[in-house]
Amino acid sequence: MAETKQTVLAASGDQMVAEAFRQANPDVLPVYPITPQTIIVEEFDKFVADGKVHTEFVPVESEHSAMAAAIGASSAGARTVTATASQGLAYMWEELYVAAGMRLPIVMANANRALSAPINIHGDHSDIMGCRDTGWIMLFAENAQEAYDDTLIAFRVAEHPDVMLPVATTLDGFITSHALDRAELMDDETVAKFVGEYKPQHSLLDTEDPVSYGMFANLGNFYMETKLGQRKAMENSFKVLREVGAEWEKISGRPFEFVKTYGMEDAERVIVVMGSSIGNARHVARELRAKGEKVGVVGLRVFRPFPAYDLVDALRGAKAIAIMDRAETVGGQGGPLWSETVAAMATAGVSIPTRNYIYGLGGADVTLEILHQIYEDLKELPAAHEKGDILGVTYVGARTSAQDSQSNLAARSTSAAK
Repeated sequence: MAETKQTVLAASGDQMVAEAFRQANPDVLPVYPITPQTIIVEEFDKFVADGKVHTEFVPVESEHSAMAAAIGASSAGARTVTATASQGLAYMWEELYVAAGMRLPIVMANANRALSAPINIHGDHSDIMGCRDTGWIMLFAENAQEAYDDTLIAFRVAEHPDVMLPVATTLDGFITSHALDRAELMDDETVAKFVGEYKPQHSLLDTEDPVSYGMFANLGNFYMETKLGQRKAMENSFKVLREVGAEWEKISGRPFEFVKTYGMEDAERVIVVMGSSIGNARHVARELRAKGEKVGVVGLRVFRPFPAYDLVDALRGAKAIAIMDRAETVGGQGGPLWSETVAAMATAGVSIPTRNYIYGLGGADVTLEILHQIYEDLKELPAAHEKGDILGVTYVGARTSAQDSQSNLAARSTSAAK
């Protein structure tokens, strides 16, 4: 590992994202504050006021305007960042597609939070999963350290000429965004060298090489060409993420892995999860392994592009898998992570019984008891799968009986089959 200076801090995830923004020294930051993201831009505004950055800080009238301003700034060749959460992200909806379709390397931090109604300001993945198909690269931090590291890596990936796509770095609202954590801050000089200077390939302000953005493509084949280009860029990002992550590991000593595993050398019962709950699951798995139980955890740090090969390789030896989603897809077969994981397994020809658990919505507690129960449930899953039982979606941590929901779906599916 190279000689670097790192300062150990007691800091929240929001504070660490603000520090990463400061060290990247973006040209423009348009923003509208919304809980639990507000600390990020409050901290960054102090950096602007103190002259620690030379960023054009643009307070706007709404989150929709924040992304519109980010699109304008990025089109003009500026390194551009913003931050949002929940209803604010939802308000950006159409602009998210514009940013990705115009291949703009905007970096946005999202403090994951529930969507209304009912009104709830606490953390889940409902908001960020709503934009999973917009064409943005999506990273999920387990803790404040990863929120910092992901943000710096995001600049390099977004601005890479083989990618040129916006990146959303996410951290769970209040759990990671506000709670104090131990985190290491890299020295400014090292980060400046790592992030580098952004040199746009095309800029609206380049009069020597004039370009147009957001052109009319009414013919379907032209429109499809742009979407194919986005897909290829997203596929390119696999390699770029690995290369940039490996470079960051050499500098910081911290790995950047698409899929993080614990106990998977011999695990038979496995939990698949994202975000702040990875640590809880790892803790419970450690307790159970100390008793001789073969359990493991697979945590995803990258959701877009979806790391299908890495995930399936990690799961191949399992006998029963619990896939935990902190977002609902009401009326669907399961949550977003479950759907992607099952599709990846099916494509690879891997057949392992799975059960989808919906948990932690609106900041509902993810207790160690819940995770212990999930591991216990997995003992019966292979037998149920052998009988052909249709298990459906299981809610954990809700006052309403999860068993009722599960049984109703099974009954409905059985009736339909008859």
